[in-house]
Amino acid sequence: MTGGRQVTGERQVTGGRQVTGGRQVTGGRRVAGRSAVPRTIPEQRLFIGGEWVEPDLGHYEVIDPATEEVVGLAPEAGRDQVHEAAAAARDAFEAWSRTAPEQRAAVLDRAADVIQREFDAYAELARGETGATTGTARGMQVAVGLSRFRRYARGALEPVEQGLPPQVNEAGPMGRAGVLGALAARRPVGVVTCITSYNNPWANAAGKVAPALAMGNTVVVKPAPQDPLSVYRMAEALAEAGAPPGVVNVVSGSRAEAGEAAVDSPDVDMVSFTGSTAVGQRIGEVCGRSMKRQLLELGGKGAALVFDDADLDSAVLGIGTTFAFYSGQICTAPTRVLAQRGVYERLVERLGAFAGRLKVGDPAERDTVVGPVISAAHRDRVESYIELGRKEGARLVVGGERPDPARGYYVAPTLLADCGNGMRVVREEIFGPVVVVVPFGDEEEGVALANDSDYGLIDYVWSGDVARAFRVAGRLRAGGVGVNTVGRNMEAPFGGFKKSGVGRDVGSYALHAYSELQAIVWPGG
Repeated sequence: MTGGRQVTGERQVTGGRQVTGGRQVTGGRRVAGRSAVPRTIPEQRLFIGGEWVEPDLGHYEVIDPATEEVVGLAPEAGRDQVHEAAAAARDAFEAWSRTAPEQRAAVLDRAADVIQREFDAYAELARGETGATTGTARGMQVAVGLSRFRRYARGALEPVEQGLPPQVNEAGPMGRAGVLGALAARRPVGVVTCITSYNNPWANAAGKVAPALAMGNTVVVKPAPQDPLSVYRMAEALAEAGAPPGVVNVVSGSRAEAGEAAVDSPDVDMVSFTGSTAVGQRIGEVCGRSMKRQLLELGGKGAALVFDDADLDSAVLGIGTTFAFYSGQICTAPTRVLAQRGVYERLVERLGAFAGRLKVGDPAERDTVVGPVISAAHRDRVESYIELGRKEGARLVVGGERPDPARGYYVAPTLLADCGNGMRVVREEIFGPVVVVVPFGDEEEGVALANDSDYGLIDYVWSGDVARAFRVAGRLRAGGVGVNTVGRNMEAPFGGFKKSGVGRDVGSYALHAYSELQAIVWPGG
């Protein structure tokens, strides 16, 4: 219960598909051998204008990728309901944008308090929706979401005005001679649609919602269809924290129309999207027609250049995060390894041994390292890429087979060596626990291969020669470069070159992303 309104209802299911709202909901299935004992499944409502609203198009099932069981029933918003959410955000914008920064900061801090209080339940839900391991759900999903609310509570208090040097003007057509003062001020954009990716419903949504609210914007959040329930819990926390009605709205749907309506609504001033390059391009086309502002964090195919003098222990552990962290479903993963010939065979051997030691299985178990991918369809897609790589001539070092668990959408950590830069498995984003290795000769060839990509999100360099590592980093056409690390500085700007996106966020850069610059000029004394 939130504010006296019922957030979710309940429905009994027996493992089969559920008919709701006059249509059959897809996504659930009966698993062989599973008992058909009825169990209670929560039924989520939309959050529009501060109210929990029944969806026009019924509900669809959210599936646990590890067990194939139903986690909950998510609301299927109709197009009109999405536009109603945008209209509610528009109505709330004027008052919210004029609130004192201290008030906005207090709301974000109190929301973080709620998330902290409900941490265990939120992490368990995130694990069930995404298939992430328990450690990832707690440490990289809910904990990062919480920290971003704390960060942007402080961010709401950052100065938004910058004084500029005065300018002396001579007499002329524009008036008498004089001195003009000026300042640049950041103002909220307005209504922001936040469309999140399925790989991290807490960190990704918080990274959009918190800085947008801190700057005085109002938001419509359209979560990924695979794991929307965590985002509704975030809205619940914000409502309890005192966010006024309409400041935060959440609408979900398994079909394209909900996302399309969230982008094309005339009440929306900006779209912040994380997802595939193909969808980002379509969003950009729609936004361009009405001059909506955009922040697009799109695909990646991160190059990891490993030079002969690299610390191989560090390189293997860093590249190995592709297998271990959320089963490779992360756009920043170093999936495209470029190994200098002097270290090539040793690196391939050690990466293969590393991947082969990782436990694949139930993400709820403490020693599991590799959990499932998000869906059966995505598992099939990743497996098709592995087979494609073999047909293209790549050498399968490890992986390639489906792991043992009878239930769940698992892909074994896979290493493909002896690849060429023209192979599709090298050029296209696979978004799974698959690493490809390409050999190179000298520094010039390595840089050329790294830059020969449609993507440019984050690249990596491993070398014992720090001067060379930084020299190479400066030549890479990527929004970020890790030097001897896959770690992130959470105050550094994040975003991509080329088809990896438009704009930058994280740290104070996110506050800039969700604001417009206004110049104010006046006559000096």
